[in-house]
Amino acid sequence: MTIEISPRDVLVVVDVQNDFLPGGRLGVAGGDEIVPLINALAKKFTQVIFTQDWHPADHISFASQHAGKAPFEMIELDYGPQVLWPDHCTWHSHGAELAAGLDIPHGQLIIRKGYNRAIDSYSGFQEADRETLTGLAGYLNERDLDRLYLVGLATDFCVGWTAIDGAAAGFDVTVIEDATRAIDSNGSLARAWADMEEAGVQRIMSRQILG
Repeated sequence: MTIEISPRDVLVVVDVQNDFLPGGRLGVAGGDEIVPLINALAKKFTQVIFTQDWHPADHISFASQHAGKAPFEMIELDYGPQVLWPDHCTWHSHGAELAAGLDIPHGQLIIRKGYNRAIDSYSGFQEADRETLTGLAGYLNERDLDRLYLVGLATDFCVGWTAIDGAAAGFDVTVIEDATRAIDSNGSLARAWADMEEAGVQRIMSRQILG
């Protein structure tokens, strides 16, 4: 059965940026494959929002800022455990730009996240301290938009966190599974899907919208 998309439904395109595509500093395998599919899905939506990872060069989540540490190691910060990442999506860099292949001229909003040097931010709704809000929920509420469809990168980090936080904020959230790709490090993908299911996030395939 094809899902009917209404003018009040929102496509949230999560972090489809050069550094997360193959060849980028934190490239997700197959990340480039989803760009044409996202473009096709976007044509079904009146409302489209982007999130964009946007870090200062000395961001606390970068392994390069911690002597003796390597990418993908874990450390403890004031707000809890933190994965250390390769430098990526730094301000004004080519890697931080939205993928050139995205063709969504009617996208209305870009939520930048991770620009606070001392706090990482996976979710489009709030930073990793679980206190600092991005304003996305306020925007959606003011526009009276409550049903969200998420696509993008990576399923087990920024997509998953955005989905869970969206559901916690009272929105009806669905992840379009084949329009995402995962890092899948140490079982992170299975955990992310389990956490999303527990939060009430739905999971569909693009054909249920595209027909």
